[in-house]
Amino acid sequence: MSLPTPPSPHPDPRAATPGLRVLLIDDGANRVQLIREELTRQGCEVVGVIEQATLIHDCVLRLKPDVVIVDSESPTRDTVENLAALHERMPRPVVVFSEDASDDPMRRALKAGVSAYVVAGLQAERLAPVLQVAIARFEQDLALRQELGRAQAQLAGRKSVERAKGILMQELGLDEDAAYKRLRRLAMDRGEPLAEVADRIIEAQALLRPHQIGVRGG
Repeated sequence: MSLPTPPSPHPDPRAATPGLRVLLIDDGANRVQLIREELTRQGCEVVGVIEQATLIHDCVLRLKPDVVIVDSESPTRDTVENLAALHERMPRPVVVFSEDASDDPMRRALKAGVSAYVVAGLQAERLAPVLQVAIARFEQDLALRQELGRAQAQLAGRKSVERAKGILMQELGLDEDAAYKRLRRLAMDRGEPLAEVADRIIEAQALLRPHQIGVRGG
């Protein structure tokens, strides 16, 4: 009796991620069946195929794909607009296969958040590498967006702290250093972030003295 062959320690680089959930959008190129067969061969799960761009949001919400693939002669305006809405609400990697090499549709697609735009490149052996690049680029872009969001939140927090210090200086007759120490003590006593306590002080003044909302210290 022969023993089963152990799995190769070096997976086929041409294979997409096994178990990857993919939503296909037929945007007029009529090659979706070929893509579906190749994805299935590589171990991916095709969770749905749609032909109307307006269904993208609902299908992503319901089917929760890991990746969206658009097969198109040239992405329609409706498709690009719905991909942009998807990118804002439920971002995920999106690959567009197109036969249109002109700049305008490509720029619109990339602006809408498309991770990879491939022109005249729908060959079976290229599908897995394209998906891998799209996923990697999406993850990189997502990390950058999250970093930007954190930076913006920190900036907003600093602005709130400065504004709250100004309120304490005006209301309690404190200097800037004393106002900051009072604010920090309040945050420590409440076990809350400094910026949240600052926001509470600003909100309280807005309720008690709405005409002084714009008052700042310094």
